[in-house]
Amino acid sequence: MKFVGAHVSAAGGVDQAVIRAHQLEATAFALFTKNQRQWKAAPLSAETIDKFKSACAQYHYGPEQILPHDSYLINLGHPVAEALEKSRDAFLDEMQRCEQLGLTLLNFHPGSHLMQIDEDRCLARIAESINIALDKTRGVTAVIENTAGQGSNLGFRFEHLAAIIAGVEDKSRVGVCIDTCHAFAAGYDLRSEEECEKTFRQLDDVVGFHYLRGMHLNDAKSEFNSRVDRHNSLGEGNIGKTAFSYIMRDPRFDNIPLILETVNPDIWAEEIAWLKAQQ
Repeated sequence: MKFVGAHVSAAGGVDQAVIRAHQLEATAFALFTKNQRQWKAAPLSAETIDKFKSACAQYHYGPEQILPHDSYLINLGHPVAEALEKSRDAFLDEMQRCEQLGLTLLNFHPGSHLMQIDEDRCLARIAESINIALDKTRGVTAVIENTAGQGSNLGFRFEHLAAIIAGVEDKSRVGVCIDTCHAFAAGYDLRSEEECEKTFRQLDDVVGFHYLRGMHLNDAKSEFNSRVDRHNSLGEGNIGKTAFSYIMRDPRFDNIPLILETVNPDIWAEEIAWLKAQQ
């Protein structure tokens, strides 16, 4: 079964994200559990947690259909000790918030070396950061998102994802989220079924499909292999619609959140309906 949705706003409370997903007729959704551009947020109250869980029950969303995303400020591979500690504390808080809400996944961008340490040291630092958070939480899987490779961001090669996973002690609580726009911008072609086969064979060979915990379904304004992260609506960018139809028909992408982060929320309901119709 395919779980399809969008990254919806949690303005007014995390329970409102559930309602917005239901209004889109989504069978999955993503959200931020706090303001993604602030380091700290008020702790979740018992009332907030209850309202979120009640809304999920009312609209039939289980944890496997929900892919929360952490703050954009966090850099788990930061080369500076003080800044790294700040990121690790913030990431642990994000994991704990998911734990409190009964969620089992947390999607995050791996981190950046900022041109100050080499890639291998940064990847090892990211894995160590994940280990620290996993050791202090229960039941939440750390889901590493591939990146476009913009600036000094790591995670744009499948080998980066595999290296991080190799450094994680509890392999049962680590996974990956593949963003189609990021993959395309990083040099993984998706413009035909043949190229999709090739790209996802590489993913399986290098990382392993058993680690796939979610996807972001985005077309790309950016050019192929440009290392530029610019999303577009489905079929309106340089990837085209073939890849998204392919994903919807392939059982390897069943039972994970397939999340739109496309640029026009006004047509999310139409995009979700189109994706469902590809099955």
